Amino acid sequence: MSEQTVFASALLDPAQPCPDGLRAWNGSDPNQRFAVYRNNIVVSLIDALAATFPVCQQLVGEAFFRAMARVFVVAQPPRSQILTFYGREFPAFIDTFSPASSVPYLADVARLERLRLDAFHSADVESLGTEDITGVLSAPHRLPGLRMDIHPSVAVLQSRFAVLSLWAAHQQATPELARVEPLQPESVLVLRSGLEVQCIDIAEATGVFMDRLIQKETLSQAEQDAKACEPGFDLVAALTLLMRWQIITSLYPGDEHGQLD
Repeated sequence: MSEQTVFASALLDPAQPCPDGLRAWNGSDPNQRFAVYRNNIVVSLIDALAATFPVCQQLVGEAFFRAMARVFVVAQPPRSQILTFYGREFPAFIDTFSPASSVPYLADVARLERLRLDAFHSADVESLGTEDITGVLSAPHRLPGLRMDIHPSVAVLQSRFAVLSLWAAHQQATPELARVEPLQPESVLVLRSGLEVQCIDIAEATGVFMDRLIQKETLSQAEQDAKACEPGFDLVAALTLLMRWQIITSLYPGDEHGQLD
């Protein structure tokens, strides 16, 4: 291994010794100085995770969160110089972190917080105007094979837990958890409107519909999957939601990828 690889490996693994060849300018012990540097790096990454997942930290307490985050940092160090990207694997890690199993909704709350950050930093793409959309939707022959591009900030989180209610309760100075039933399933539409990230409570079937559109399914297939989830799914209401939040960036037929005339 290269010297850089050895150094990077030792930096996040306290079981590894100080790399050979290190010298301190003042003659102090390089092992002690490296240990301080190692701790500073780990603490800075834990701080970054705490900033990304503040509600998760409130749910389990600072001490537990930082201990859990330390395990994650050692197991999954950053792969990018852009710290904003760090922590995308943290929700999946929480799923496998057995000490957190007593808070079963923690991983999904982390997913919501991560989606909010991703939405905030997503690309700016111009949305279609309402008139353009209604003009296409008013032509019945176009609808079966119609596909959509959805704004890159948009994501859907389907959870077995009341993730949005839990998150919202912690936006108050004093969280009002007594009003939240954590085991109540919730579906959340995450998007950026202007410079503000919005989290919208939606029906499960609407979440299925939105998710299929994000995956480039046709409008008819997305509607079919939504109705399989809930026979009473309201297509018009779902499309109205899309237009209200201006999250459709293009419409195109079949397998073609280009805006309709």
